[in-house]
Amino acid sequence: MVVTNDQALAPKPHYPILDGLRGVAAIIVVTFHLTEPLGTGHLDILVNHGYLAVDFFFLLSGFVIGYAYDERWPKMSVGNFSKRRIERLQPMVVLGMTLGALGFYFTDSTIWPLIHTVPVWKLLLVLLIGYTILPVPLSLDIRGWEEMHPLNSVGWSLFFEYIANLLYALWIRKFSNTALTILVGLSAIALAHLAISHGDVSGGWTLNVEQVRIGLTRTMYPFFAGLLLCRVAKPTRIKNAFLWCSLLVALVLYMPRIGGAEQLWLNGLYESVCIILVFPLIVYLGASGVLSTQRENKLCTFLGEISYPLYMVHYPLVYFYVAWISNHKGVTLEQAWPYALLILLGAIVLAYAALKWYDEPVRHWLRKKSSKTAPVGA
Repeated sequence: MVVTNDQALAPKPHYPILDGLRGVAAIIVVTFHLTEPLGTGHLDILVNHGYLAVDFFFLLSGFVIGYAYDERWPKMSVGNFSKRRIERLQPMVVLGMTLGALGFYFTDSTIWPLIHTVPVWKLLLVLLIGYTILPVPLSLDIRGWEEMHPLNSVGWSLFFEYIANLLYALWIRKFSNTALTILVGLSAIALAHLAISHGDVSGGWTLNVEQVRIGLTRTMYPFFAGLLLCRVAKPTRIKNAFLWCSLLVALVLYMPRIGGAEQLWLNGLYESVCIILVFPLIVYLGASGVLSTQRENKLCTFLGEISYPLYMVHYPLVYFYVAWISNHKGVTLEQAWPYALLILLGAIVLAYAALKWYDEPVRHWLRKKSSKTAPVGA
């Protein structure tokens, strides 16, 4: 008898508030990238801690992976788990890279003076590598920002997401709660050391030893803390949790830089506390929350649906925005905000269109194709 993936691994009830919070964080990421080019450096960006949304995503991902798969391993192989994760993540990776490639030669800007000297074969090579989410070496950094994914900057976090998923499937899923707690504790120490010694955790998008170390450090604690939280936490019932958790997420990510250039460690301490303590608290409260109205449920559903597409398609639009700012020196926030708002709204519309007209149909086709060959216990 052949059992389909959907039959063998029927979806468990999910946490709608966590979906909504992922969408809130994704929107804040876009605002971070839109205010980033208006700053003079990393100390005075308006949305100064927006990059911490990535660490929040990792923690949410670990929690959801543990909830969805921890109890299914007797009926699931590592190969089937990997296939399901690829089906979920890879279609939007392909679309994001494609959009980045299509816009590459149209971002005429003084900030990328050599962009039009890149031969088509090199662009296509970077695109094909990008489709696999594997990082490109600095010799293929065709944009010049020292990014491992120069066609869609945010791809670096998906690279580390895949690493965390593989570590979970091959090894860490077998850990007892005690062993997992030790791993999470050691990872927390490494994260705090990184943040306090550097002044922040920003980094991870370049293919060199230092940046890969930062990326792994940023991934290990939140992802596996999310897994541990899923295993040990006993959610209660909390009213208005979505509102309060959304406000907490916004407060953390919109907090101005702390300590300045003279006391970088203070900002690192702030980020350590946020990632190690505040983010798990937010996820716990979100998992414990109950939705009281149909409107709130629809909002969380919408935000959850667009969160991943928004994260994956917004940066190709941001490239045009950054090019416009670089070509108009001295642009102020007052001058830029109408264009920034247009990019934000356009990214949301694009994300929703990508979800409905591309991501969902492609994933449905992949699941249908996969189910025809999935044996019992796969």
